[in-house]
Amino acid sequence: MTILLIAWAGLTTVLVLLLIYRSTLTMHEDDQLFLSEAESQLEKEQVENTRRMDRVTPFVRLFGAASGLLILVIAGMWIYQGLTTMQ
Repeated sequence: MTILLIAWAGLTTVLVLLLIYRSTLTMHEDDQLFLSEAESQLEKEQVENTRRMDRVTPFVRLFGAASGLLILVIAGMWIYQGLTTMQ
């Protein structure tokens, strides 16, 4: 059980770090850009920012699902152990 809790803590830590990174990316994202030809560098930065967010999103979903599933397994095992020791 302790090993599962350590694994869950590791997964959740990575998930939190990914969420923090993604939130810093979204702070720099704009919904609309009105740029002239002289400001094309800002457009390139926005495209790069969007590409980074697209790369991070699957990992956030994966680690979120793994963390949620693992905590459910741990809770199920804890309840099962509690029920078997009561008998």
